[in-house]
Amino acid sequence: MTTTNLPILPNSPSRSGSANSAYYLNTPKSMSASAKTFKQSPLENRVKRALTRNIYRFSVGLLCLLLPILVPAVFLSFMIGKEEGGSALPFAVDSLCIVNDPAGTLDAFYEELAALAAGKDTVVNIIHLGDSHIQAGYFSGRTMRLLHERFGNAGRGWIAPLKIGRTNEPDDYFIRSLVKDWTVGRCVQLRPQCDTGIGGIGLRTVSPFVNFDIVMTPLHGAGYAYNQVIAYRGFRATPLLPGAAMNDSARVNEGTFKDLKLMTDTIRLPRLTDSLQLQSTRRKAGTDSILPFGMFDNLYFGFSLTNGQPGILYHSIGINGAMFVHYTSDVYVRRLALLRPSLLIVSLGTNESFNRRFDVEEFTGQVEAFVALIKKHIPQTAILLVTPPECFRRTVVNRKRVYVRNENTAKIARTLVRVAEEHELACWDFFLTTGGKGSSEDWLKGKWMSRDRIHFNREAYYEQGVLLFKALINGIKADD
Repeated sequence: MTTTNLPILPNSPSRSGSANSAYYLNTPKSMSASAKTFKQSPLENRVKRALTRNIYRFSVGLLCLLLPILVPAVFLSFMIGKEEGGSALPFAVDSLCIVNDPAGTLDAFYEELAALAAGKDTVVNIIHLGDSHIQAGYFSGRTMRLLHERFGNAGRGWIAPLKIGRTNEPDDYFIRSLVKDWTVGRCVQLRPQCDTGIGGIGLRTVSPFVNFDIVMTPLHGAGYAYNQVIAYRGFRATPLLPGAAMNDSARVNEGTFKDLKLMTDTIRLPRLTDSLQLQSTRRKAGTDSILPFGMFDNLYFGFSLTNGQPGILYHSIGINGAMFVHYTSDVYVRRLALLRPSLLIVSLGTNESFNRRFDVEEFTGQVEAFVALIKKHIPQTAILLVTPPECFRRTVVNRKRVYVRNENTAKIARTLVRVAEEHELACWDFFLTTGGKGSSEDWLKGKWMSRDRIHFNREAYYEQGVLLFKALINGIKADD
């Protein structure tokens, strides 16, 4: 063993002195006598240690009780604080963070928000329709939470079984199933393998028994307990009922939309919950008869979760790779109308910008066709077009793959602004708000982008959600 000789400090007794000399190693000589008089007995030391342990245990226990409440609240307060001030994106232009709506198409929507703020017992439905920027849930989820904080939380809204469909889903919920042999259809497929429903995705199985577990995650899903679930399924799919824990006390109503090839099961629960098991039944309604499995075609689309409270019900619907053409369907828009949206926010255009033969006139026609269907089937719904942020695209220069600025993004943004003006729609120029032409370099240098230089990291999407919230709120202030 190696020993090290400590230096003898000035005004200190020698290390070779009394057995207690180490106690005074850092104590001036003038204080040695007084220090000796305060030396505690072994019993006093034990009492002090026991008291310290009890205080520590009490503090840890109290922290564990308060942490689930304090962390979300502090985080949300932090985000709202940033919303009230400037954006964390240094290149974002706060003065441009406002919806352009010269025709006043959002007036009715703002009146509904004002009624909520005044305490009216009502629910205002918003649909945010988009692509992979929306499917991840960070962008739209941040806007949703801020609107809930301001106007009231009516529930989580639309959720889809995306992970069961072998793709990513938002982090505030998860949907599980014991069934593994799902056939997955997506609206972006050239020939979808099955019908895709409101959420742009559909799941079909030949299994005679189907179950879904719907769970809100403890951290990101905090505050989204629900007491009503509306399950959307194919016209011949087996109905869904709550599991044994709530089967006797829940009320279930079946809705039929034959022309849309759609059925709904509205399940009202006796209390709020953050987890629920649903299972299929072949029992004929009102009888003990079991119907043969051959009568059914098990096809399921998604769920809408509500809590019975007044406020905003924000339905976030996004599919990776989605474009305007993938939502431009008469049946799809009529199904979308079942959510009764007061406002439809459309965040599309990024995927169209990667078309090597991108044509402005063709894209204009696609946007106008989609808008025409919305005005035809949901005429009371206000439309808000949101231009996409600039990104990069890969190309080959001197036989090397390199990233260059995606110039088509600016064309997409200009086209959406022009279509909004010509058709008297509301528009928020997110492209211009975040720097416009050349802003992709700002996103990249600030380390806001993901590795593919098309998508963004979680923090960047949170900031985008704050900016959208500010644009909506600034519209209210401007209207006042």
